[in-house]
Amino acid sequence: MRERGHGRIVNIASMAGKDGVQYISGYSAAKAGVIAFTKAAAKELAQDGVLLNCVAPAMVETPLMAEMTQEHIDASKAKIPMGRFLKAEEIANMVTWIAGPECSFTTGFVFDLSGGRATY
Repeated sequence: MRERGHGRIVNIASMAGKDGVQYISGYSAAKAGVIAFTKAAAKELAQDGVLLNCVAPAMVETPLMAEMTQEHIDASKAKIPMGRFLKAEEIANMVTWIAGPECSFTTGFVFDLSGGRATY
């Protein structure tokens, strides 16, 4: 990408990396690391035409939810003012925009997909 003078990198973080969620501290820490890596690497690549951003989704409606306790699911949903979980297609739409030509001046940014959960 540096050699071509153009590129787009989109990392997948999580709202847990911004909030820190009880009982999933390891996951929260790992996703916070993705956010910090995105910000640092974006600064390193900014003048090379390579834009690096990430998305921080809230809980996504997937089959993985079958492995979670109902208590965890309910607590996660209660944090989302829209009152619903994110859909995978909504993440794909955001990533498509970030990786596309319309996103030409944003790098090192965290795009929250939070349904109103993010307050900062």
